[in-house]
Formats: sequence, C-alpha cells, structure tokens
Amino acid sequence: MEQDEPTASPHIPVLLTPILKAVAPMQGRWVDGTFGAGGYTRAFLDAGADQVYAIDRDPEVFERAAAWAGTYGDRLQLVEGTFGEMDSLVPADMDGVVLDIGVSSMQIDQAERGFSFQKDGPLDMRMSQSGETAADVVNTASEAELADIFFQYGEERASRRIAKAVVAARKTAPIKTTFQLVAVIESTLPKGKPGQAHPATRTFQALRIAVNDELGQLVRGLYAAESVLAEGGVLAVVTFHSLEDRIVKRFLAARGGLNPKGNRWAPEAETDAPRFEVMGRKAVTADKDELAENPRSRSAKLRLARRTDAPVGDVDFAGLGLPRLSLKSVSR
Repeated sequence: MEQDEPTASPHIPVLLTPILKAVAPMQGRWVDGTFGAGGYTRAFLDAGADQVYAIDRDPEVFERAAAWAGTYGDRLQLVEGTFGEMDSLVPADMDGVVLDIGVSSMQIDQAERGFSFQKDGPLDMRMSQSGETAADVVNTASEAELADIFFQYGEERASRRIAKAVVAARKTAPIKTTFQLVAVIESTLPKGKPGQAHPATRTFQALRIAVNDELGQLVRGLYAAESVLAEGGVLAVVTFHSLEDRIVKRFLAARGGLNPKGNRWAPEAETDAPRFEVMGRKAVTADKDELAENPRSRSAKLRLARRTDAPVGDVDFAGLGLPRLSLKSVSR
C-alpha cells in the first residue's frame, strides 16, 4: 500500500470519465459526498444532472466555491457535514452518489493544515478544522495506542519502533509541527532507497485516518448511500489505498449477494435479496491518458454498483475488513 502524496491539480477529479460513461446519459439528482474543489459536482451539473447535493466537512471548501457556485442556482445545494450522515442531510430517492475517499490535493497543498510531511506546518490534519488534532494524538496517546494507529491505519511494519521514538521525543518537548514528527521518524528508520516512498508516508497517513475517523466514515457512508439511493441509482466510490478498497469491495460483495455460497460441509446460509447490482467484475483504474494528465490517479480504484429494489437492510460492520480501532469507533 504505497501511496505518494497527490501532486496534481486539485481541480482534476479522478476517474471521472468512466463514471460519466457508466451512467450516461447523466440526469436526475446526485450526491457528491466529498465536494472538495467541486470537480465531480461541476462535471455532473455540466453533463446534465438536474441537481447535486454537495457535502463536505471542511467549511473552507464552500468559501472557495462561492465564486462559481451561484452560476448553477438551485441546481447546486451546498451541505456542510460528513458523507457518513448523508441519509440525514439529503432527501431520499437519489439517482447517484459519488465518494472520492481520502484527503484532497487542495488540503495537502496548504502547509497550515498539517497534512503533508513535505511542508512544515502545525501538526493538525483535521478535515473539519475542529476537534482533536494530530498533535493531540501524538503527544497524549500511549506508546501502545500509537503503535496500533501506525500499524492498523498505515500498515507500518516499524510501528512499535516509531511509537517508542515518538514517546521518547515528546518527553523532551511536545511534537507540534510536521517537520518535528518527520525528524523523529527519519531518525528511527533507515534512509529509503531511490524510488521508495518517504519514510513518513505511512505514519502520516495513519494519523490522518485516525484524526478524521476516515474508515468509520467510509462504512457509515456506504450504508447511508444504500438508504438514499433510489431503485436504479448508482453508487460510485473512488479509493486510493488497500484499506479503503477492501472495505468497499467487501461491502458490495455482501450487499450484492456475491459472498461465497455454502458447500457440502457448511450449508448455504439464508440471505436477503441483493441491495446492489455490482457493475463490473473488477475495479476500474486510470487509463494511460489519465495517468499522463493526472498522476494522482495512479493508485485510484473505482467501484460501481446499481441499487436494486430490495429494502434497506440492517447495518452490519462485521466482515468488512475494518481495523480493530475503526470497528470500535463505529460500534459505539
């Protein structure tokens, strides 16, 4: 799960063309659950969507959109909140939901937001700009808690070593900036070989996921999408690393009736009618043209599914591949 920081323009929505192709002709009411710079929203409205409900937890994105949002009139509805609660933020019977999971290039480019290990700034990482910061986690969590965060959310094999170094460093002085944390990590791990990801990549990813409860939000958002989509409505989810994609894949398998059937040793379990029809056997990835235009698409995977007429089912987080830390947060 090597994931470099996005470096392309934040205004280029990833895997947009395959989404538009899958739902052509674009029409009806859509939810853009990760509004960001508005790339998907504008593309959907320009392609013929009747209305888009654009959700984001970061209030700053709506300030940025003020210069152009009014040109769409009532066709664009800006909604502050998280896509995990979209079923309480938008009307039912939507024709589509798109989710572009993870941090945006726009947020990474702002040093003061603290997402980037390549830019010095306060160790913040809050998408909503409220609540506990990454510095709070780094300076107050126990060594065991930090090791769990780094391993479960970053798949960092040196998680215990880094956690031990962080706890030792903060005894001298609080770790308040991104470069302070980078220095601790670099002093702990061997220097990477040319072409390898920066040593801080996995730790920064893990902290960002923990601070924003990203995986908990993802599973809530998937179930919320099931609730708001009309029969025939399309769910489109773009992920950027294996943790996210595994959750989406398992959710669609479970809700699409694709889980393994019984055998002669284990009788087939009784199952509900599928709530989604999975579109395509494999995830869609960027073609060579998109890769050349937008390097951020290199690690992106798109999964599509169409809502059936089956009633909304019970929420069941088991079996989705959630790390233990996230499973605790969604079970509260």
